[in-house]
Amino acid sequence: MTSLKWLFPILLVAGITAAGMVNAAGPDSKGRSGSPAEALAMLERAVAAVRADKSKALEMFNNGTNGFRDRDLQPFCFEMVSGKVVATLQPAILGVDARSLVDPTGKRFGAELIAAAAVGQSATVTYFFARPGEKKPVLKKSYVTAVLDLGCGVGFYP
Repeated sequence: MTSLKWLFPILLVAGITAAGMVNAAGPDSKGRSGSPAEALAMLERAVAAVRADKSKALEMFNNGTNGFRDRDLQPFCFEMVSGKVVATLQPAILGVDARSLVDPTGKRFGAELIAAAAVGQSATVTYFFARPGEKKPVLKKSYVTAVLDLGCGVGFYP
């Protein structure tokens, strides 16, 4: 039987190098932005959470807990009748009538989000909005749907 002792140092160096590459990527090795598929999956989880316990779901969304904040992905919700924003990690718009939200191009994206929200369907609304923690608005796409008396969405930055 042939000895493979010579292979051990090569595997050890390869393992250390691979581990270094993984660690160099940091704790967020998925990248800076969530994907469209990840945004849609988070929206599906958000809808399930609202159906299970609306108050608890809104609390989780507003605090970004229980997996409801992943890089730049986070759910938002508004009341369908009043338009009032009831869940967001953007404190400046919490409680604001979503219909008053306008992007830098003049697009009334809040009204469009409300109009697009429908039970059992997911629509896409495109507008300009700043990434979390940034000030400069960039292109954003949000999936939006309706659940109970709320419209909820999750956006991503393409």
